[in-house]
Amino acid sequence: MNNIIFAYPKFLWLLLIIPVMIIWYILKFKKANASIKVSSLKGFELSGRNYKYYLMHLLFVIRLVVIALLIIVLARPQSTNRWETESTEGIDIVVALDVSTSMLAEDFKPNRLEASKDVAINFISGREDDRIGLVVFSGESFTQCPLTTDHAVLINLFKDVKSGIIEDGTAIGMGLANAINRLKDSKAISKVIILLTDGENNMGEIAPITAANLASTFGIRVYTIGVGTKGMAPYPFKTAFGTQYQNVEVKIDEDMLREIANTTGGKYYRATSNTKLKEIYEEIDKLEKSKIDVKHYSKKQEEFFWYAVFAVLFLVLEIFIRNAVLRNIP
Repeated sequence: MNNIIFAYPKFLWLLLIIPVMIIWYILKFKKANASIKVSSLKGFELSGRNYKYYLMHLLFVIRLVVIALLIIVLARPQSTNRWETESTEGIDIVVALDVSTSMLAEDFKPNRLEASKDVAINFISGREDDRIGLVVFSGESFTQCPLTTDHAVLINLFKDVKSGIIEDGTAIGMGLANAINRLKDSKAISKVIILLTDGENNMGEIAPITAANLASTFGIRVYTIGVGTKGMAPYPFKTAFGTQYQNVEVKIDEDMLREIANTTGGKYYRATSNTKLKEIYEEIDKLEKSKIDVKHYSKKQEEFFWYAVFAVLFLVLEIFIRNAVLRNIP
């Protein structure tokens, strides 16, 4: 049997009316006078008390049961299991995603940005116990979603990310600094940033290495991912005649990304295809498993229904006995 708790336990104080009603009934019964007076009871001495005498008191008992059940219904009984402490895996993670126009290159399918979003969403779906946030950057940076365990909301915000929503460019240092700002006050055992970019730092007021040193100071580990094939990649250009494709050189500052990862105790990866990008996230998923103790509480379930049903049944029973079995004749 699940434990029963009450959503509004203060209503249970109304049960104190039950003993008051019992006392009132006893006193009233003692003072009751017969409605028909006769000169002698000798003719009734051997008759005894029939079932109606006892049913008369049963009506009062039934009324008390109905009142008690209705009070319990008002208090909203709920069933739930006890608190259980379990060892689970959970950390705080911020994904810093490059949304510059170069992420529209189609060496990934359908392009680098959409492929990065799809793989990140799958990664998020498998991290139920983690708080995860999203920072986007190009020429500047902003927080798309702060740290949250509401992964449904986070995934919807991921899907809304598009290239061109902020000034174009690649401010890796700003993106990293913004992600650090989201994690610096975290009390989690492990704090992680997954920084994904396809270019070189060419904008922003904060140098990437400076931001990396700041991350190290706050105990934040940074995994950097360079996205782009080796050599040339097809890039769509808008022209008067529609979309035209031109191969552009893939330039990723791998030395800088590697230094950021090494400074913070993370690791640098190079993703050259959708499959490789997925494998990288799978490896990060395996590396970042921190055991923590959390308390789980089972979902509450309303239990007032049967109390209400029995209250109605007893009320119907009282009405039936009073008007059919013990009906008064005027």
